[in-house]
Amino acid sequence: MRPDIHPASRPVVFRDRAADVAFLTRSTAESARTIEWEDGAVYPVVDVEISSASHPFYTGTSRVLDTAGRVERFERRYGRAAANRT
Repeated sequence: MRPDIHPASRPVVFRDRAADVAFLTRSTAESARTIEWEDGAVYPVVDVEISSASHPFYTGTSRVLDTAGRVERFERRYGRAAANRT
């Protein structure tokens, strides 16, 4: 690999404003703001709108589709006999 072509990776805090949660990880993201972390060190902070702490898929709050309504609509449109043939 060629040297000096990759950006420098360093510890960065990603803060999810929706869930009020912060994660310390390594990243190449740039930020002018800083935050004092739990270990007493100061790290750059990047605010994000959504993360695994607030995303509906990861939190289990995702919406369930109304499949019963779809079945009823299919039966109204094609009749009950079409649903029984399969």
